[in-house]
Amino acid sequence: MLTLLNGILAAAGGTIQSIDWIDAPALVEMLCRFLLNIVMVWIVVHFFYYPKSRRRDYYFTFLLFAVSIFMLIYLMDGAKMKIGAALGLFAVFGIIRYRTESVPIREMTYLFFLVALSVVNGMAQKLSIAELAAANIIFVIAVSLAESNLLAKHVSCKYVRYDNIALITPERRADMIADLEKRLGVKVINVEVGSIDFLKDCALIKVYYQSLEKSNGMDDVAKLPRHYS
Repeated sequence: MLTLLNGILAAAGGTIQSIDWIDAPALVEMLCRFLLNIVMVWIVVHFFYYPKSRRRDYYFTFLLFAVSIFMLIYLMDGAKMKIGAALGLFAVFGIIRYRTESVPIREMTYLFFLVALSVVNGMAQKLSIAELAAANIIFVIAVSLAESNLLAKHVSCKYVRYDNIALITPERRADMIADLEKRLGVKVINVEVGSIDFLKDCALIKVYYQSLEKSNGMDDVAKLPRHYS
């Protein structure tokens, strides 16, 4: 085929010297870096994010985001990209708001964290695999410390419609906390009294407590229910 093409182009004064179909070293480097990135992202999502949230939709989203960002940065020759171009990705994600629902703060934090991880893996082509692996391990250590109770104890909160409004007065606060601990079976740290309905003899209170079990994210309430505000 090359002989035929060279013969045709020779009459036109040109020639084809060679066609480089596969750059083996570059392909191997890309696959190694991609494998490192996807493994690290999977470790963060599977072992740190998913056990608490159990959100398969975000599990899927995080993995695809990581693959997309890595391939985008790497194939655009990330080593030669200016830092402003990479940080521009964060500006784009900063204005993204899903149409169906507001993204919780924990999910948004993980999204930015995994985008940063994928950008580093895609841009650091001048680093050796060992140096890049060390940087990824630092990422994993950081998220493991943040998810553990070593830096700060995890405090959950939930709204409770409380029927014993005789205990909501400041002087009987200790009695209310004891009553809540007995009913909820948790160690109550703080209580905030919200709206009070004397006609129904109930009050809406926000209870902060230290859970002995791993939180699944359902107890953490972001805002007051609309019909109680």
